[in-house]
Amino acid sequence: PEDTVTGSFASFISAARPEHLSQTVRQRSKRMILDSLGVGLVGSTTRVFDIALRYCRELYPSVAVSSVYGKPGVKLSPTLAAFTNGVATHSMDFDDTWHPATHPSGAVLPALLAASQMLPPNAKPNGLDFLLAFNVGLEVQGRLMHFSTEAHDIPKRFHPPSVVGTLGSAAATAKLLSLSSAQCCHALGIAASLAGAPMANAATQAKPLHVGNATRLGLEAALLAARGMEASPLILDDIPGCSGFSAFYGVYQPKPLPAPGQRHEFLLEKQDIAFKRFPAHLGMHWVVDAALSVRNLFVNHAGSFSPSLIRSIMLKIPVSKYINRPFPSSEHQARHSFQFNACAALLDGEVGLASFSESSIQRRELRELLDKVVVEHPEDNVANFDKMYGEVALLLHTGDVLTGKCDTFYGHWRKPLSKESLLKKFRSNASHVLPEEKIETIITLVDNLENLSDSSQL
Repeated sequence: PEDTVTGSFASFISAARPEHLSQTVRQRSKRMILDSLGVGLVGSTTRVFDIALRYCRELYPSVAVSSVYGKPGVKLSPTLAAFTNGVATHSMDFDDTWHPATHPSGAVLPALLAASQMLPPNAKPNGLDFLLAFNVGLEVQGRLMHFSTEAHDIPKRFHPPSVVGTLGSAAATAKLLSLSSAQCCHALGIAASLAGAPMANAATQAKPLHVGNATRLGLEAALLAARGMEASPLILDDIPGCSGFSAFYGVYQPKPLPAPGQRHEFLLEKQDIAFKRFPAHLGMHWVVDAALSVRNLFVNHAGSFSPSLIRSIMLKIPVSKYINRPFPSSEHQARHSFQFNACAALLDGEVGLASFSESSIQRRELRELLDKVVVEHPEDNVANFDKMYGEVALLLHTGDVLTGKCDTFYGHWRKPLSKESLLKKFRSNASHVLPEEKIETIITLVDNLENLSDSSQL
């Protein structure tokens, strides 16, 4: 029934039209698509991606349909292509982040790319259909997270894209396939049965699987619903004594989703997305900017950066166990370490792709800096991407104290990347696997997505 929360979501997915997307929503979502493509392309150079691709090719021989990031001529079944491309997108933790916390694009875009190639020539969605489906997937994720107060903080139990991302992928694919309202309802219910991954696998090679599975399983949920599979019509409702989607949150207060149009404003209209400047957990961006700030003070003070002049390094960071890692030993641990990222920024004056290589992580100079780190958790520094800050203080042997603080890093939704910065990031990422002419073609295609007659060209 449409008067239920689940029914309202299904009706919204089915009824959304391109004219419901404002110019702001279109432009912001196209920036997300471009960034996600670039992150996926550079992610196709990683070991975890190679493992996932080899697994799919060896264990699941199938009719080749959908393209794989960074691998010209390689195609897989639609669901496996979505999986591998989702893994690529999150393989470096370089993908976009929203608030409440999740990685929205990687859970949706690979499913839509795979589905676009899956459909027969006479049923290919155009670019505007693709853009609408992408935004439907974003909106479902955002609305679900707003149902729980605990979702506003850095997560402790479930990795958000494995939860809301799976339903977002199902919603986006259902929209692209033009499923009925009833089928959309079942797609959400099926996706809920396929969702969820624990936070304990953060900072491991298993974490990228969370995004790969979210986009793959959401696609599968929509395909199953299209073929007649049914699920609970109340999966998003709060039913006492019988958990549906509420099983993922201790506090869950769902509300019906207004019909698209005058009574509804897309969340992307109200709040932009955070784009990362370097491949690490979003929380690292605060401490890196704070560290770069205090490094400049140090150079002005001493003439050059000399670690031997530093007695101790104080980090003032929020409490979040899985990103408080004093001595990371792998690239994935380093991407989730306040201490590592602060010290890498101090030592090198930047953090980038090369910062997370094994040789960089094991440097003696870096280890010596890590030995000097002391951590404090001020009560006003909460584990929330909208409220937290990073502070780095250097206590010198002379007794001088130099301090750098960051409340909003460059790339945060309050301080968005400029068009020039976003294009620079995309070109740099894509250049690892594509020639310049193809890179520029992708930029043009995404910029003119509304006018693309066949979205599978992406």
